[in-house]
Amino acid sequence: MTHGLHRRSVVADTHNDLLDAIVRRPVDRWASHFRERWLPQLQKGGVDLQVLPVFVDNVFRPEGALRHTLRMIEAAHRLAGGNSEAVEVCYDGAGIDTALDGNRIALVLALESAPGVGEDVELLETLYRLGVRIASLAHFGRTALADGSGEDAAGSRLTRAGVAALAEMERLGMLFDVSHLGAAGVDHVLELAGRPVIATHSSARALRDHHRNLTDDQLGAIAANGGVVCVNFFAPFLHETDHRVDRLIDHIEHIVGVMGVDKVGLGPDFVKEVLEDVTPPCCEAPFVEGVPTHRFLPGLEGPAGLPLVTEALQARGWSEEHIRLVLGANVLRLFRAELGRPAAPATRAPCGVSPSAAAR
Repeated sequence: MTHGLHRRSVVADTHNDLLDAIVRRPVDRWASHFRERWLPQLQKGGVDLQVLPVFVDNVFRPEGALRHTLRMIEAAHRLAGGNSEAVEVCYDGAGIDTALDGNRIALVLALESAPGVGEDVELLETLYRLGVRIASLAHFGRTALADGSGEDAAGSRLTRAGVAALAEMERLGMLFDVSHLGAAGVDHVLELAGRPVIATHSSARALRDHHRNLTDDQLGAIAANGGVVCVNFFAPFLHETDHRVDRLIDHIEHIVGVMGVDKVGLGPDFVKEVLEDVTPPCCEAPFVEGVPTHRFLPGLEGPAGLPLVTEALQARGWSEEHIRLVLGANVLRLFRAELGRPAAPATRAPCGVSPSAAAR
């Protein structure tokens, strides 16, 4: 029964760092590595819609940040081109529907902290042209646009460039991602936002008091904004010591209780294989932001385990309708309404006509 319900549902994962593992391979292995290592896991887990974050590690910052951002975007397009029968990079809701109708996994590109942009907010349009449809402005630390949640003690809101970035993203039809943003920054975004936002991988601070999680007030404000919060599966962000699937369901149920069942999705943040893949044994970091990096939910270390979420929700007595909303229908609704939809018609001059001449 669980397997059937899971397969009948649209399953959306709004955060899997698999691109970080792909791009470390030789260029001619990008498509085949995805096909051999990741595609079977996504298919086994019933994933229909996969957001691919473009995350630039500290070693590439600041000088190589934009170059590495572009390499990761290119890797996404190449892995899609080399597996076109199974996946497709999508730019809006219509494209996602076309991919799903063709039994292909819809891939959506997202910037995580955007270090390649810096204060040059105009580059967001360049990256939009390359397919990026979601972006956040910070990771754990400080950027030219905002502070990440690790800087909460500073009480910082968005910088002037960050405010401009939010406006530019709303103009383009690029979803603003509040995951990883500092608490004051989240509040600032929600004061300014004229369009719904998303938290691609955040859990409930009321259940686990860690700066990476969102408070009930923030959850309520995102719900009022029309946005969606996708729950993070990373075990140390769910509970300090009890790392069972039930703790994930506790967070899902708490956030549903605050926001409503139509405002919640799944943002697993599957990092076990990526960390094992990209971190040399000599340099393993056992703790990040005060939590262990080697603790995971049994069975939910990767996307193949996603049917366990459906099973656990059914065990809690959830209805099929509500399960399907959280598995992916809520994210799909948001993407159909917002993804790639400019806020206003473009005012560009036709080719060959200067802006000044067009304005006369």
